[in-house]
Amino acid sequence: MGTLTKRDLVVKISSETHLAQAQVHDVVQRTLDSITDALARSENVELRNFGVLEVRLTKPRVGRNPNKPESSFTIPARATVKFKPGKIMRERVLKLSAAMKKNGGKAVAKEAPAKAPKAAKKK
Repeated sequence: MGTLTKRDLVVKISSETHLAQAQVHDVVQRTLDSITDALARSENVELRNFGVLEVRLTKPRVGRNPNKPESSFTIPARATVKFKPGKIMRERVLKLSAAMKKNGGKAVAKEAPAKAPKAAKKK
């Protein structure tokens, strides 16, 4: 169980497509840059079967310092990105619910596929 990084994606895609890692990294980075640019222009990003990223404005709210509860201040409204998962992602992640409940709320690591035994070396 770990975190999937951009580097992990590049290595996986490179090995599956037999493209150079530099080329794959460039494509992944340009994709992420395009998504970021669209969100910065307040456009929604819809990736079918994955999800939708949209810019939303949070409401201003009152904040308090836990060390000085008597003092309060206003947290201003700000733009944030909200992610709404697509149908396929939602269904696949929902399957984890029962396993996570049994595991005390922790994610369950998926078992790696079994490797074929190595052939005995001939002398």
